[in-house]
Amino acid sequence: MGKVHNVTTFVFLGLSQNPKVEDIFIVVFSFFYTAILLGNLLIMLTVRMGNLLKSPMYFFLNYLSFVDICFSSVTAPKMIFDQLAKSKTISYVGCMLQLFGVHFFGSTEIFILIIMAYDRYVAICKPLHYMTIMDQDRCNKMMLGTWVGGFLHSVIQMALVLQLPFCGSNVIDHYFCDVHPVLKLACSDTYVVGVVETANSGTVSLGGFVILMISYTVILLSLRKQSAEGRRKALSTCGSHIAVVIIFFGPCIFMYMRPDTTFAEDKMVAVFYTIITPMLNPMIYTLRNAEVKNAMKKLWCRKVS
Repeated sequence: MGKVHNVTTFVFLGLSQNPKVEDIFIVVFSFFYTAILLGNLLIMLTVRMGNLLKSPMYFFLNYLSFVDICFSSVTAPKMIFDQLAKSKTISYVGCMLQLFGVHFFGSTEIFILIIMAYDRYVAICKPLHYMTIMDQDRCNKMMLGTWVGGFLHSVIQMALVLQLPFCGSNVIDHYFCDVHPVLKLACSDTYVVGVVETANSGTVSLGGFVILMISYTVILLSLRKQSAEGRRKALSTCGSHIAVVIIFFGPCIFMYMRPDTTFAEDKMVAVFYTIITPMLNPMIYTLRNAEVKNAMKKLWCRKVS
């Protein structure tokens, strides 16, 4: 049987069908999205203007902020606009692009978090060789690796869904196009696609989580050899990194580490990694970081004077 494409548009059920609740969501998510844009742009500006790009940690932080803006922009503006417009439709092509975008920027973010953990490992466990190990050339290659990895992951996800026929219902019980909710609408057996998709997303999210947890455990164990001051500094950086990892990966693992099933809570859980994490990242990474705060102060003093 060839592909049957009777469905040209999909309809989102959204987070809620209650108009009063929707009005609250418009305000809350508009605030969240504004905070994501401002917080992450501020970091990118500070890193670029404050000449911090030479430092690997800020080189990666700059890209993390960029990916956070892109990642949330794939879902948040559409969701806010849908609730304002009172109609929640998306074309078939739009849906596939959104699915690609969520997985591309989401998996790239995971890979960047892994590099940032490696960067902290080298800085804390091999401080004397830090600048030779993490030279600009290696940082660029690692960064390229994260984009390539994200692209491969999301191309597989999209290719799996593109070959499915959609001929029945077009109502997606979600506020953006993700693999599980879209698979439910296909009018062919999606068992194999579901298994491959779970293996792909599961490997990236659970694999990333395990690698990060092992890295930070190694770092924390090596702190016993450090001075009290060094220990305090490293703990503050790593503590904030670990917080991000748990807030981001908890929901990801819950969503993608299971075959083709969906739960009622999925939509609220998805809010965590598509909106809450990109909003918290700038706060967690910078407010706990004296260097970024100093660079911000310098920038503002320069602007004011």
